[in-house]
Amino acid sequence: MRRRNQIFSVLLALSIILLSGCSSQNAAGRNPEPSAAPSASAPAPAAQGVTFEGTDMEGNAVTSDILSQSKLTMINVWATFCNPCLSEMPGLGELAAEYDPAEFQIIGIVDDVLEGDDPSYAASLIQQTGANYTHLLLNESIYYALLSNVTAVPTTFFLDDQGAILDTVVGAMDKSAWEAKINGLLAEQ
Repeated sequence: MRRRNQIFSVLLALSIILLSGCSSQNAAGRNPEPSAAPSASAPAPAAQGVTFEGTDMEGNAVTSDILSQSKLTMINVWATFCNPCLSEMPGLGELAAEYDPAEFQIIGIVDDVLEGDDPSYAASLIQQTGANYTHLLLNESIYYALLSNVTAVPTTFFLDDQGAILDTVVGAMDKSAWEAKINGLLAEQ
């Protein structure tokens, strides 16, 4: 078990180093071309849903069963040092409040705060940005379920109620672009 924890710690450290550059965003935290589509990686096979166990900001246990609560779930991976991440969070908070939770929910994953670490700085950023939705702290389960191939933050995954990844977006977008993406994916469900 100790060896496994050491390997996870090394992988996490490498992940944080790689992610320290955020993504290719301009200083305002927007894509260089607002009309340009963000780069996306191939979705995971639909036959196998994402499964994980984790802890939210309040220390409550959360499992991938949370995905079954909504038709569509947006998982936004962000970091406390990432300006593009923080600049899109107010819009995400508004979107979370505007949709029926049975249709759509947002979950944040704080990429640079490990489960067991003090989450107070991340909590203050969540409060400042109005991103009032569930945020999970990084752990081994979440890392291997979703983040092992993430190379930049923000990275956003869209999953159905079975945990199948429908789409992946790398980079920040404004509220109206996210709304168009969400509505398009909901129409396909």
